[in-house]
Amino acid sequence: MHRLTDSPFGATRTTIAADYALFAPDGNVVSPLSSWASTDGIILISPALAAAPRSPRFTQYVALTTGKSNSTGAPAGVQRFCYVLAGEISVDGAQLTAGGFCWLPPDVPHDIKGLGEGRVMVFEKPYAALPNTPPPTKILSSRSTTPTSAFLGDEAVQVALLLPAKPEFDMAMNIVHYQPGATLPFVETHVMEHGLVMLEGQGIYRLANDWFPVQTDDVIWMAAYCPQWFVAMGKEPASYLLYKDVHRHPLSP
Repeated sequence: MHRLTDSPFGATRTTIAADYALFAPDGNVVSPLSSWASTDGIILISPALAAAPRSPRFTQYVALTTGKSNSTGAPAGVQRFCYVLAGEISVDGAQLTAGGFCWLPPDVPHDIKGLGEGRVMVFEKPYAALPNTPPPTKILSSRSTTPTSAFLGDEAVQVALLLPAKPEFDMAMNIVHYQPGATLPFVETHVMEHGLVMLEGQGIYRLANDWFPVQTDDVIWMAAYCPQWFVAMGKEPASYLLYKDVHRHPLSP
């Protein structure tokens, strides 16, 4: 008996390069998640992706939650950002539905529970503390209540800052929303690295010297100084959730 597959000829858009990676859902592999109980997931970006010094300094994965899913914390010293893609979870008793998100400080126990089937995009990064400055406290909010502003004056590209732009935070989480045909104004090349998941729509992403069609649920890693650019294509708007490291000196550990 033959098994039908989505790619009978071994084709995929997933691409791994020295300073970027594109993960298409057709190549995702599900496995149990550590630091979560009764939860499978898909580990996408992690330090195992590439050899030093170009390996990611954070982890990005999808938790496939059920009514039995539970997590009480990330590894020691690690902060956690969760964004609900589908379904519902509770965080310390507060309910988050699709578009809801939370930032959880390192070394502070928390209680995440799945409320039925869902998908949660999780970003984890060792927290780089500032001298004599405690980490920020827990944040719970939602995309729908987060204000947006035009990116570099372009009203067709709106940015929502999900975390405060304060020195205490060493990571930024933004949603960037494009009207059809809107673009980044130039090819960006910068010290920050990125983790990205397409939330809606489709477009073309330039990564280093390559161009890729991207769509909802695609995930991208961009190393520091990887040239990058995006254009939203099609008849519907496009948006993505974007991680970057911020507010720390490049020579910091």
